[in-house]
Amino acid sequence: MVYRWLLLKQRRSVRRTIIAMEPLLSPDSKRIYVVDALRGFAVMAIMLLHFLEHFIYNSYPVASSPVMEAANQQFKDAFFFLFAGKSYTIFALLFGFTFAIQYRNQARKGRDFAGRFVWRMCLLAVFACMNAVFFPGGDVLLTFAIAGLLLVPCRRLKTSTLVVLSLFFLAQPLEWAYAAAQWVNPGWAPPSLAVAESYAALKTAVDTGNFWLMAWENLTVGQWASLAWGIEAGRLMQAPGLFLLGFVLGRQDFFLRNDRNAMFWTRGMLLSLAGAVAFYVVMSLPDLPAPVHTVFTMWHNVCFTGVWVAGFVLLYRLEYFRKVTVPLLTYGRMSLTNYVSQSLIGSLIFFPYALGLAPYCGYLASFAIGCAAMAGQIWFCRWWLERHRYGVLEGLWHRATWMGAGKAAKPEAR
Repeated sequence: MVYRWLLLKQRRSVRRTIIAMEPLLSPDSKRIYVVDALRGFAVMAIMLLHFLEHFIYNSYPVASSPVMEAANQQFKDAFFFLFAGKSYTIFALLFGFTFAIQYRNQARKGRDFAGRFVWRMCLLAVFACMNAVFFPGGDVLLTFAIAGLLLVPCRRLKTSTLVVLSLFFLAQPLEWAYAAAQWVNPGWAPPSLAVAESYAALKTAVDTGNFWLMAWENLTVGQWASLAWGIEAGRLMQAPGLFLLGFVLGRQDFFLRNDRNAMFWTRGMLLSLAGAVAFYVVMSLPDLPAPVHTVFTMWHNVCFTGVWVAGFVLLYRLEYFRKVTVPLLTYGRMSLTNYVSQSLIGSLIFFPYALGLAPYCGYLASFAIGCAAMAGQIWFCRWWLERHRYGVLEGLWHRATWMGAGKAAKPEAR
């Protein structure tokens, strides 16, 4: 017993050392740590956005003074400008990157990852339902599970073809079709998907304080509301475009640390910055048709995302930045666990079936609560990864993905 205890203690000590050293490991290591850290950054931003908006539960206090009301609103506007529509975009980009790595690893062993990936997306849909129980109309994982299937028929296409397809989706062809229809017939309007009505019904269910009623509405009305909003907001086209772009970045090894990639990310950051400014100016023009406004909003978000990603990758070349962002590594390695658990934590804090603090928390207070919850998640991630190879849900996803496969077919931990 003593020997086993000492052995376990030694293993945990080694894991702590590895986690502490990760930012300093060679870029030739099996894991690409800048991707883990970038994914952690994206999930953290998503979580704080969700806390600010009370997980799409529109219940806020009446400000005690005009000064406090202005402070809350200005903080919310600034945070949303920096991260809303951008953190999700980073997450989607890295989704495609992960597929590229998984597909390549299996191809090197003479296997096609397509079938396992389809099954993996079915499992992701199950996790999406878990998340949706606590997040009325806000789940994005189901969108990922559906749109991610596009990667399967595209997996063997040439890189140039993938880039063209990515640009096609990112160009928002559906919105341009809507705009053309309105130009031909000014009285025409896109088909209504009843998004506002769905969200109103979800709020009514949450207001009852009945957990089971809320869960049922979230799983049914909520999942439809999330998909319908994604269609109206342009994410139906944006998501597969980002997946394909991430696939290209992974296939071309653009996240490895070398001089060629440094030049690529430097140019990418400058072009993205110019595009973000230009598209922001256009989307701010008055009397812009709604579909055209959606197009330029999506383009602005993608370009702004390019600034975030390129800047992060370039800064990660600096030892000081790698040390500062150590918590992002473990947080990113458990991104699925953190994404789903933040919905659970948020609902327990804000919704009437539990603490019901939403009517008492403005944007600043909600942000502070989100930071505290995030700190707890970071501590848990570090504790868990000192003892386990995968995160909680990541381990379940990995084992279920490779269920029935021989030991030789299973990939090593990345």
